[in-house]
Formats: sequence, structure tokens, C-alpha cells
Amino acid sequence: MTIADNLAAVRETIATACGKAGRSVDAVTLLAVAKLKPESDVAAALAAGQRVFGENRVQEAAGKYPGFRERWPDLELHLIGPLQTNKARDAVRLFDVIETVDRPRLAEVLAAELKRLDVRTRRLLIQVNTGEEPQKAGVLPAEADGFIRDCIDRLKLPVTGLMCIPPADDEPSLHFALLREMAKRHGLKELSIGMSGDFEIAIGQGATLVRVGTAIFGERA
Repeated sequence: MTIADNLAAVRETIATACGKAGRSVDAVTLLAVAKLKPESDVAAALAAGQRVFGENRVQEAAGKYPGFRERWPDLELHLIGPLQTNKARDAVRLFDVIETVDRPRLAEVLAAELKRLDVRTRRLLIQVNTGEEPQKAGVLPAEADGFIRDCIDRLKLPVTGLMCIPPADDEPSLHFALLREMAKRHGLKELSIGMSGDFEIAIGQGATLVRVGTAIFGERA
């Protein structure tokens, strides 16, 4: 199976899941997660019509995408890995969307950087650690509502949605539902939920972004 074949299969699964959920297929954006994958894999996905990609690390993305942007100006790049404050300036210049805003200090730094004129980032998502796992990034659920309001009301950040990564052994729908209700409380339209193993469930719970890597590019080394 080629990357183009895999993309076609994932898109078909998305369309089926949208049909079952009574949703338009246009309501769900497929985010191809290309972390640790070579430029040749990204090129194959672009050739197959994929335009939205996710990367975990600023440095890796910086070396991988500039040439692709010249050829495919409609390419959209999302940061889906933890962001260190000392990488914030590079991140807002490189990524169209940062999905991992998760703490006050980072929010403050991003607010300062976004005031600069030479930035690319236009949308931010707040990552919520719905499983309260100590090894994972994300604001804790008990603190999330206050953090979201502070980002929007005081810092004037362009927050458009929420993101989460449920614990591996938990029923993901419970976490997706928690995030959906939290987004609804704050009038946020974007939900980045669901990965290769559970994106069909996520679509049923209202996902607008599904982050799929393995099902497109195969296992990572």
C-alpha cells in the first residue's frame, strides 16, 4: 500500500464515520501527522492531495517544510507537540496553527510574539490533559476553564478550539465528550481529537480535526 492508497482509505473511513454521525464530511479536517517521517513521505502525501500536516517538534518542521511551502502555498502546518517557551518565536513564524497551548507562561510568551508583524500563526488550540496524566502536557481539567478565559479575554489570543490526547487504556469517548462540552461552554468551534486508533469515535463526538499518522505513513522508527 502506498501513502496515496493509505490516504484514500483514511478519507473513505472519515466519510463513512461522518455519514453515521449525520455530519458533513467537510466538517472534519484530516491532519496528516508526519513527525519523524522523511521529506519524501510528505511529498508523496502532498502529491496525493493532502494539504494539512502535523509535526511534534519546531526544529524538525523548520528543516522539512520551507521548500514544500514554495510549491504548495496552500499547505497548512500544525504544531501538535509540546512547545517550550524559548521556541515560541520560531513556532509562530513557522506554524499556521499551534494546538498545544497549555500553561500561563507559554500563553504570555505567545501573546507577545503574536504582536509582531512577521508571524504565520493565526489560530491557537488549548491542550487539556483530560486524563490528568503527570507525564503528559496539557492544562488540568479543573484549571482549564479559567485558563481558557484568561487566554481569550486578557491576552486576546486567537484561541479557536481545544485538543486532547486520552490515556491509552481509557475509553476515549469519555475524554472526547468532556472536551466537547468544555469547548461548547466557551463558544470554541474546533476540536482536535482522535488519532489513528480512535478517529472514527472522535468524529462521532464532534471532532473537527483528526490527527492521523500511522494509518497514513506506517509505523514510526
